[in-house]
Amino acid sequence: MASKTVNPTRMELTRLKKKLVTAMRGHKLLKDKRDELMRQFLDLVRENKELREKVEKGIHSANKNFVLARASMSDQILNTALLAPKQEVTVEVSTKNIMSVDIPVMNWNTRTPDPNDIYSYGFAFTSADLDDAVKSLADILPDMLHLAECEKSCQLMAVEIEKTRRRVNALEHVVIPETQAGIKYITMKLDENERSTQIRLMKVKDMMLKEAHGY
Repeated sequence: MASKTVNPTRMELTRLKKKLVTAMRGHKLLKDKRDELMRQFLDLVRENKELREKVEKGIHSANKNFVLARASMSDQILNTALLAPKQEVTVEVSTKNIMSVDIPVMNWNTRTPDPNDIYSYGFAFTSADLDDAVKSLADILPDMLHLAECEKSCQLMAVEIEKTRRRVNALEHVVIPETQAGIKYITMKLDENERSTQIRLMKVKDMMLKEAHGY
């Protein structure tokens, strides 16, 4: 294949040698990037697992309290108590760069700093189970946001890892072997041409000596 695609000249040989050096340097850098991405990805996966378990446990506890509150309160009173939320939460999403991957960073703020504003109702006609349910949801809100941030980061890093893996494989199995084969082919051709030239020069020298000395 090299004989059909490579022009066997010294200029082409120099170009291929430079290309090989660049490809090998790029291969090493991409391999290091892939390994570091994998390390951070695995750390995020472990963190994501712990957060998911914590959030699911909190949601289960809140649902349990809501069921108890529903059993001890009428639907009308429960719906009225939760009809108009008193507290408001705003979420700001920014990004930070990790190994050329822009992962999201979520920051949240409440409209008022008073922690009791999560209760949008009076305590006269509601049960303590409803208070516990609302408090459980308020407590797991930061973990839920962190979980969303972590899961999205895992997705983005997985895509980048796959891209980097493909580039590493392309360099390792296609670009570098083809470049090495081209260098080998050109070197063999140049050596062959050099030997042919030496043989022709030796024959010309013999002919000149024969004419000069008559033998």
